[in-house]
Amino acid sequence: MSLIISDDIVKASGLSEDKLLIEVILMLFQQEKISLGKAAELLNISQISFQKLMAERGINIHYDVEELQEDIQHLKTKGWL
Repeated sequence: MSLIISDDIVKASGLSEDKLLIEVILMLFQQEKISLGKAAELLNISQISFQKLMAERGINIHYDVEELQEDIQHLKTKGWL
């Protein structure tokens, strides 16, 4: 599924498309809708880079067993484990 965000919404946000995507991903992470690994993947950055982004914003990392399992699966999918 693709989500199309109208130009009006992008303009109203005052952000570029890339910055708006970052904000959406951060919001989903904060609301515990996606894992840290998935958030980093969606932004096409490393998990460490995503953690640095969160630290710059003062966002706490929530990490539980389910997220650990998701991250392990992600690493296996990428061939890193």
